[in-house]
Amino acid sequence: AAEKIRLIPQDFFAELCEQIIQHLNHKIPGINTAELCQRIQTSGVDINIGDLAKIANTLSFLFSTAARNNLSTEELVTTLGSGVSTLPKHAVQVIRHVWNEQGKAIAVSEDAGNMATVGQFVDMKWKLGVAMSSDTCRSLKYPYVTVTLTVADPSGQITDKSFEMTIPQFKNFFRQFKEMASVLETV
Repeated sequence: AAEKIRLIPQDFFAELCEQIIQHLNHKIPGINTAELCQRIQTSGVDINIGDLAKIANTLSFLFSTAARNNLSTEELVTTLGSGVSTLPKHAVQVIRHVWNEQGKAIAVSEDAGNMATVGQFVDMKWKLGVAMSSDTCRSLKYPYVTVTLTVADPSGQITDKSFEMTIPQFKNFFRQFKEMASVLETV
């Protein structure tokens, strides 16, 4: 991870650290690594989303472990310096600054974070489509609904999950949402 961190410019690395701290403090549902990776690539850095996700997971583990052990800024920086593969100087400076500014807030909310073992729903989009024809069938005229769910997994990575439903499946899906809404109104 240290070699890949060297590639990331300091401002993008700082933004990633800030987003991770915000996620650990439950202020945002997750880290949008796809969007951040695209911006980093646009700036001319050759990094892929898988590597950026690994870096985000490593930093999330680092910050949550430091919070769990109630490390001071100096203890965290000393621990980072004693690692097998040393981090670049700019990364240590960013981690020091972010931890110094916002690290204590994580320590307070970390117990609540340990209970969240499932993903978090972020957004839902849908669209209605009609399949007109295919190679094997000239005239389908088959309506369907495509649903895209945006979900943040427990580590904070935001991903999109898409699926298609027939109209009867969508009506059942809708009916179940109405049932959930009516149950929630009684709570």
